[in-house]
Amino acid sequence: MAGDSVRAAEDEVVDLCRELIAIDTSNFGDHSGPGERVAAEYVAEKLDEVGVESRIYERHPGRSNLVARIAGADPSRPPLLIHGHLDVVPAHAADWTRDPFGGEVADGCVWGRGAVDMKDMDAMMLAVVRERMRAGRVPPRDIVLAFLADEEAGGTWGGQFLVEEHPELVADCSDAISEVGGFSVTYGADKRMYLIETAEKGIAWMKLTARGTAGHGSMVNDDNAVTELAEAVARLGRHEFPIRLTKTVRVFLEEVCEAFGIEFEEDDVEATVARLGPIAKMIGATLRNSVNPTVLDGGYKANVIPGTATAQVDGRFLPGLEDEYFAEIDRLLGPKVSREFIQCLPAVETEFEGGLVSAMSAALRAEDPGALTVPYCLSGGTDAKSFQKLGIRNYGFSPLKLPPELDFAGMFHGVDERVPVEGLRFGARVLDRFIELS
Repeated sequence: MAGDSVRAAEDEVVDLCRELIAIDTSNFGDHSGPGERVAAEYVAEKLDEVGVESRIYERHPGRSNLVARIAGADPSRPPLLIHGHLDVVPAHAADWTRDPFGGEVADGCVWGRGAVDMKDMDAMMLAVVRERMRAGRVPPRDIVLAFLADEEAGGTWGGQFLVEEHPELVADCSDAISEVGGFSVTYGADKRMYLIETAEKGIAWMKLTARGTAGHGSMVNDDNAVTELAEAVARLGRHEFPIRLTKTVRVFLEEVCEAFGIEFEEDDVEATVARLGPIAKMIGATLRNSVNPTVLDGGYKANVIPGTATAQVDGRFLPGLEDEYFAEIDRLLGPKVSREFIQCLPAVETEFEGGLVSAMSAALRAEDPGALTVPYCLSGGTDAKSFQKLGIRNYGFSPLKLPPELDFAGMFHGVDERVPVEGLRFGARVLDRFIELS
């Protein structure tokens, strides 16, 4: 019976993914987009069809979060939280080969914004839960499902909102799984390692402000806010932070180098990473702290020197290095430029050990014998940053078996985002096994 149920989930997951992609949930960083309400109502309907009650929570109209709880066989065990976000970054259709909100199946893939970030996992969650409920297959422990808003802008209206105003929904969960982990990297003849996210860099989106003396553009002015800001931004943009190998990154490099059969050159880590093929860019971003200027704004007329000028920067810091990071940022800014946070979220790191990790490895090996699981650090951020505040251990585990030629890292926020159909079907099988083993 379990085999029939899993096959049904495989059959359904592709259509669910397509239908979710077709619901535009573009997040522009404010409330100007369509919001997540339509997608949340779609999920609620799909859960209701199989007898799962859910509820939608909102801090702002239309910015919707859906939470459901499925009773497990052993109520004495702490629940497992499985969460995904419903919002996506915007897409400019003219840049795409196919309609970014078409959910089209072509060339063996489902195309569209959110295909890998992260409506693929949302679809897996729905497909597996729906078929387990239809087959009467009770999970070993309670499962809490959360489909969240606003992850692409830091989670103010999503994960942060739930943790701050409705912690009782998830506070008894011991562990959580979500996006950007469990995907394969091919390293030999039909050999794959699966990267499990156990850490991620902290986020510091900052607004910088320089103040000076306003005046006529024809006059000599040695207190020019634009000049001060431009110099500070240039210092930030050109600065190279030192390489700092955190525990997760070191373990990852040691295990991956062994698998690839290459030497781990600790004196030249970047050269080692460069030999890792398609994942080199993703891993290279976790070797050091970083800051990138992204927005400049100052003045309103060519012959008027403004009194203030502003910029925005995207800062990322490694676990355990937050204080060091901001001390260096302030040194680079200098005394005449102030900073304030647009969004500041902590770095996250947990151990790659225990029953949950064993369940991930076993579920993957059951579908891909010889699968090697390794921990890694994500350079971006996820809703794990919110849930870790409640003491929940977070892992990135959205299983996908990928063709070696696919630039998976390039799919995130990229043009022509797509996910392989067979990868989705594989993910549904693995997720079902994982739930059974967890």
